[in-house]
Amino acid sequence: MTKTHARTPVTKAVVPAAGLGTRFLPATKATPKEMLPVVDKPAIQYVVEEAAAAGLSDILMVTGRNKRALEDHFDRAYELEELLTRKGDHDRLRRVQESVQLANMHYVRQGDPKGLGHAVSVAEQHVAGQPFAVLLGDDLIDPRDPLLSRMIEVQQELGGSVVALMEVDPAQIHLYGCAAVKPNGLGEDVFRITDLVEKPDTAEAPSNYAVIGRYILDPAVFDVLRDTAPGRGGEIQLTDALRELATREENAGGPVHGVLFKGRRYDTGDRGDYLRAIVRLACERDDLGPEFRDWLRRFVATEMQG
Repeated sequence: MTKTHARTPVTKAVVPAAGLGTRFLPATKATPKEMLPVVDKPAIQYVVEEAAAAGLSDILMVTGRNKRALEDHFDRAYELEELLTRKGDHDRLRRVQESVQLANMHYVRQGDPKGLGHAVSVAEQHVAGQPFAVLLGDDLIDPRDPLLSRMIEVQQELGGSVVALMEVDPAQIHLYGCAAVKPNGLGEDVFRITDLVEKPDTAEAPSNYAVIGRYILDPAVFDVLRDTAPGRGGEIQLTDALRELATREENAGGPVHGVLFKGRRYDTGDRGDYLRAIVRLACERDDLGPEFRDWLRRFVATEMQG
């Protein structure tokens, strides 16, 4: 894909992390859901690592009450580092320091929990009129499938906003935002989005293309969000604002494009999928995988016999 003209580079990311995590109670009563471990790293670290790998060095985390652990995780832990240094435990020291070195981290509180659209809107001052990425913490994208880099490439070529799409079973589309699309001649994985519906009834869904938790947004989205009324669930929906932008021309903040993702995605927002994500990632680890896979085979064989 060849750039037709220069655009403002995408260097900033916004990570909404103000949710209460009620599906994981009581584990999330005192621990932010974003800090629940996926093997041996909190889920939120995978998200920040993905942003940093795509060249996004400035990350704003939108938090709420009882989320101080997020800030602590991406800050220095001097006493722990000193202890590990004295012990000569350089491997664990390196792993502890990794989270601090990923990006320049910033934090702002959402205040009233008015939905994803509202969480994005509080980032306006930090974004400062530049296109920016939004990464939702419930979706972990395998680093071997660089979705975010592809989305940035498309935004730099076409302008406007870009959302990540994934084909799902039509019976599951009511769980997602859903996109109506048409080809735009730029490859089989890139579409022009003509409509967006938040969690439609299966019979009324315009496609089985589900919006997953990665976005590259034009700053025009902030003006739209200010005028976006509460939608489904009484919340300000980002999907509704993107639907407005999808009908606009480029010089008015539109259009909206979709990048179809066919890679590996791990959903940590559902308890069952969270457990499956841990098993998949553990199996693929060089240090854990061989022994864990052997145990898993024996366990499954025993369960089948029983």
